[in-house]
Amino acid sequence: MPRERKHFTPQEKVSILRRHLLDKVPVSTVCEEAGIHPSLLYQWQKQFFENGAAAFQSSARPKVDQAQQRIGFLEQKLRRKDEDLAELMEEHVALKKSLGEL
Repeated sequence: MPRERKHFTPQEKVSILRRHLLDKVPVSTVCEEAGIHPSLLYQWQKQFFENGAAAFQSSARPKVDQAQQRIGFLEQKLRRKDEDLAELMEEHVALKKSLGEL
């Protein structure tokens, strides 16, 4: 009967890697205790170091959101300008009509 696969949580993976990297426990010992193959440990280690930069990124919103926010603000400003211009033109036409120029 085949063994059932164990699915490790990210916290478990980090603790296993920590034992090897910080506590200097040999790979063979860590893998034996966790019940994993050494190649899986090295795969986790590679993934950990490739995605390590994400841990140092700020939790602020990305610049894409700031750009979208600026675009929204400018579009709103443009709409207000168009509405004000249309109102002024309407008053101008009404004034011309009242003076009999049209």
